[in-house]
Amino acid sequence: METRDTKSRILKAGARIVLEKGFCDTGLSEVLEAAKVPKGSFYFYFKNKEDFGLQLVDTFAGALKDARDNILGDESLTCLERLREMFRRQTELFRKHGYKGGCPIGNLSQEMGDRSPLFRRKLKQVFSELREDLADQLSLAREKGEMSAALHPEETADFILSSWQGALLQMKVMQSTAAFEVFDRMIFERLLRRLPGKRQNQ
Repeated sequence: METRDTKSRILKAGARIVLEKGFCDTGLSEVLEAAKVPKGSFYFYFKNKEDFGLQLVDTFAGALKDARDNILGDESLTCLERLREMFRRQTELFRKHGYKGGCPIGNLSQEMGDRSPLFRRKLKQVFSELREDLADQLSLAREKGEMSAALHPEETADFILSSWQGALLQMKVMQSTAAFEVFDRMIFERLLRRLPGKRQNQ
């Protein structure tokens, strides 16, 4: 009998290979071989490769959400310190893996965003949820006077997210954290820095 553990093994193996090779270049046979399950097990859980890919997006999104919530829930840090730490940890993990992989959602968006309407809708939803989490943290930071009230949380979150994806691309190509260091300084030491002498909510 098939078990949820079997499905989890398939998704886990697939996630590792897709992150390294991309979705289109990943063959189902190598996923099944890595997961050590027969072909019939795949079609017990997935209609086809596209369905597998869509569920893989959910897997990636869930893992990213858990990691994000863990940092954003750290009450020992200020709101902006939480955001800064979140990006710092992702960069460090990326560096440790030799700048391979990067953001799975960003990678799949580049590869599949203009190929499959189903992929595009699901990836759009994931980005919307990420943008909302960033905006919520920025709204709280603004309420606490950690950043200027002139900054619109949703627009700022959108800008930070776009800048982050660009930094990831450059790190992958340059094999260096230099792009992150620029991102970090521009976002947290310039854009979000509250000007001295300004009152809270001003």
